[in-house]
Amino acid sequence: MTLGVRGGDTTTTNSAELMARGGSTATKKRSAKTSFSTLPYNGTVDVSSSVTIMKPVEPMEPETKELEGTDMVEISPEPQKEKFHKRIAKKLKCRNSTNLSRKVMHASWGLLFAALNHLIPKETFVPAMAVLSGATLLMELLRYRKNFGWMNKALHFVLGSALRQSEMDGKFTGSFYFFTGVTVTAALFPQSAATLGIIQLAIADPSASYFGSATRHVRWSRIQGELGGFGRNKGILGFLGGALMCVPFNYRILSLAKFGGNVPGGQAALVLASLALGMAGSLADLAVPTPAITLPKKICGVRVPPLHIDDNFVVPVVSGYACTQIFKALAWQQTLQLSQCIFA
Repeated sequence: MTLGVRGGDTTTTNSAELMARGGSTATKKRSAKTSFSTLPYNGTVDVSSSVTIMKPVEPMEPETKELEGTDMVEISPEPQKEKFHKRIAKKLKCRNSTNLSRKVMHASWGLLFAALNHLIPKETFVPAMAVLSGATLLMELLRYRKNFGWMNKALHFVLGSALRQSEMDGKFTGSFYFFTGVTVTAALFPQSAATLGIIQLAIADPSASYFGSATRHVRWSRIQGELGGFGRNKGILGFLGGALMCVPFNYRILSLAKFGGNVPGGQAALVLASLALGMAGSLADLAVPTPAITLPKKICGVRVPPLHIDDNFVVPVVSGYACTQIFKALAWQQTLQLSQCIFA
């Protein structure tokens, strides 16, 4: 091979040398780089005697593996398997959904705990509820950690579609606040007042939520940010629906109570107390904004649990306190005993 240059001088590269590199007479294409010495121009240009032939860099091919009886296949890293609770969260309903199964379960458990509080002595019921609340808190703290995913599977098996999307995506379930609210209410107030407070949790909370969702298109009834967060994203019509749903339950229970004679204030007092109790429970539910006020992720650099103000805790406590004040206003005894069976 001969390289022609200006000035007539030529430099010849031995073809045998190239053939030795290529391995055959049909040599592969290669890129050549010629080094020129820098000299003053005097009419001719001297070419450096060395010719450097560079072998092209071949692109790296993806790792392949030859399987027996098959063509070459490309190996790609396996995608990380999605966690169970993340996968389930995508299938669950959000807070704004009606979710009737959740409301029915809420009412059923509420009435059950109200009956247990009424029938079991306070000295036994409160410690038992404290243990249940503590166990639920421990579950909530552990179920998102490694090796505790089975807790989420068990939780989903028991509650199913009654769970909310957020409750499988990092937040605590309403069960913890529900059990804690029942525990605190039973511990703070007389047995009858606590029972009635828990009944407002069972009836007013899901009823207000249902009527609020059903009337969310009625714009004038919706509360946005006008009251400093009070009732944010909830509705007046939901509040009224929840209060009115409680009235027949409250009236039935109070009318069977053991007053030891005539009811102080008569039938009017029974109706007034029934309505006031329902309004107290529904108002407590209305007061809790949506989305709920949540603790920051860290306080002074320390991670804290994702706790928030929940209506499952607020409603029974506020309702129990309201019951004691209603009894006081109507001159009813705080130790008023309710009937063992409201269907008697």
